[in-house]
Amino acid sequence: MTRKNFKQELQDEVFPIIAKSAADIGIDCYVIGGFVRDLMLHKKIPKDIDIVAVGSGIALAKKVAEAIPGKPKISVFKNFGTAMIRHKALELEFVGARTESYQADSRKPFVENGSLFEDQERRDFTINTMAISLNQENYGDLIDPFDGIKDLKQKLLKTPLEPNITYSDDPLRMMRAIRFATQLGFTIQDESLLAISSNRDRIKIVSKERIIDEFNKILLSPVPSVGIVLLHETGLLPLLFPELKALQGIEEIEGQRHKDNFWHTLEVVDNISKATDNLWLRWAALLHDIGKAPTKKFDKKVGWTFHGHEFVGSKMVYKLFRRLHLPLNEKMKFVQKMVRMSSRPIILAEDHITDSAIRRLVFDAGNHVEDLMTLCEADITTKNPRKQQRYKNNFKRVRNKIVEVEARDSLRNFQPPVSGEEIMKTFNLKPSREIGIIKEAIKEAILEGEIPNDHDKAFEYMLKKGEKLGLKVNPKR
Repeated sequence: MTRKNFKQELQDEVFPIIAKSAADIGIDCYVIGGFVRDLMLHKKIPKDIDIVAVGSGIALAKKVAEAIPGKPKISVFKNFGTAMIRHKALELEFVGARTESYQADSRKPFVENGSLFEDQERRDFTINTMAISLNQENYGDLIDPFDGIKDLKQKLLKTPLEPNITYSDDPLRMMRAIRFATQLGFTIQDESLLAISSNRDRIKIVSKERIIDEFNKILLSPVPSVGIVLLHETGLLPLLFPELKALQGIEEIEGQRHKDNFWHTLEVVDNISKATDNLWLRWAALLHDIGKAPTKKFDKKVGWTFHGHEFVGSKMVYKLFRRLHLPLNEKMKFVQKMVRMSSRPIILAEDHITDSAIRRLVFDAGNHVEDLMTLCEADITTKNPRKQQRYKNNFKRVRNKIVEVEARDSLRNFQPPVSGEEIMKTFNLKPSREIGIIKEAIKEAILEGEIPNDHDKAFEYMLKKGEKLGLKVNPKR
């Protein structure tokens, strides 16, 4: 990283086009931000490339769009002074160099035209201030006034300005600091970390959508607990996720203690992150125990209990998703289901596994039974090697039993083998409660193993159940 020129890295045909276009209209321009950072880190280069122009970014974008073969469509955002071009797999965003000033109650800045240096110093971290020239006289030169390359080497996150200014002006940068630390494995400078704590209440002026976008990136990192611990240490966690903060701590009564469910949760999240990139399954791991705080009780006979915490937690998921503007759709319902069912396989693993219990598990979990098992296996956090192996072996038995029962009974996305319409036709019924009673009885008989999941056997069972209900078969059926 001691090189000062990166001309050979600007391989894509678009860079010379941008350079010539800038020269034709007489302005300087630079590639800046994430492209440069990831280039220095030898990471996969992002497809979104930021170009800063010392002049009009929109004018440069229009000139570039005319010069690119095929003349790609340009999107202009006059209110923000930016323009975007999509060319092949790339997203090119053009903006004029600017300086910003902020008011205390908003993270939307008052913007004025500025120099390249002023544009660099307004950015969040020194590792994102580095620019590479696209000007013909110094094409490929690295412009690094804040020693971003030095901080990259030291894996250090620093702000170009005094950190209290950086974070107070735009509090979303506090989330971005923690996100970068988690994604890149970097350390936040001590002074900067202290400034996040000092300015944490400023996060309230940031939209929930922006916060969740950053948090999702933390949750999708290889070791999400790094970011969650930083949120905890800086005091941001109770402002964003009081339900998680409420899990922290250990109480002791009459010599009996319960585990710290907050730190246990972080272990579960890290465990599941080794097994899946499914964002919503990671959310389920994060929230699987949130019902334990409101259901915690001490009983002199049995000690600490958390009765019904799965059901209570699943209800809390909706409130949390609504508050944080997370999607209130099938994704939320999936998280709710995983939280609600999170103890089911654990109970099965501890008890004698009956076919009936497995059938009910597969019936209730449907296509998400594999996700549920992944969550439960991640929930093994004991440090006792013997216990850990025993739990893993038990879950292996449950998995094998699921495969065996599913192959025989086909219960995922269960549909009654006898339809309501067929019941009505057989007994000459109009819509009535008897139809529901018969369908429920057939389902229960299948789950209990009394009859196979088969139309003919279910039809026979239906006739017997109808007879018990006093129904007569329609001779004209």
